[in-house]
Amino acid sequence: MRSNFIVSVKTAKFSRHQVQGFTLIETIVGIVVLAIAFAIFTRLIYPLANQSAEQVHQIKAAELAQSMINEILGKAFDENSDMSGSLVRCGEDVNRDGVITAAAGESPCSQVLSNEEAGDRALFDDVDDYNGLTVIANSLGDGLANIYLGYQINVQVVNDSNYDGVSDGSDNNYTAKLITVTVTTPQDFDFVFSVYRANF
Repeated sequence: MRSNFIVSVKTAKFSRHQVQGFTLIETIVGIVVLAIAFAIFTRLIYPLANQSAEQVHQIKAAELAQSMINEILGKAFDENSDMSGSLVRCGEDVNRDGVITAAAGESPCSQVLSNEEAGDRALFDDVDDYNGLTVIANSLGDGLANIYLGYQINVQVVNDSNYDGVSDGSDNNYTAKLITVTVTTPQDFDFVFSVYRANF
């Protein structure tokens, strides 16, 4: 009878050890280890995701700037240029008398680089019309903000006859214009694209 009692007590002790779970200290240590692991993974993975988004923004910025530059370069050099293409350029002294006159078939280049089309994008016909443009739209004026969400654009056109990247100001020798397109991405990175449009 005594031997049976001993066996049942040992069985009860063994079964109690099997149902025992984690202690409070073991649980806290586990949580701390997981928190450290998540912090390390987050620091490694987040920059990669950010860099991945940055590359997409760069591609879209280049795409937007290139389409804008292509559109601008397809327009006339100046408001007073012959829109269909002519042998005589604006500002050119054909008879070399020192005076540009309409009687000689000559036309002076416009003095002001601005939009003469009252902001109607569909009517833009020369490079100057794009100076100061900040609206993202296609060549007909239809908005593209839903495609380029968070992007900004700024177009600047200056006279730069000597190709030094600096505006000539009031210089009357209008042989080239520097077109600068700046695209700002949603991450506030500026991408600057420049091209020259010669007077022909």
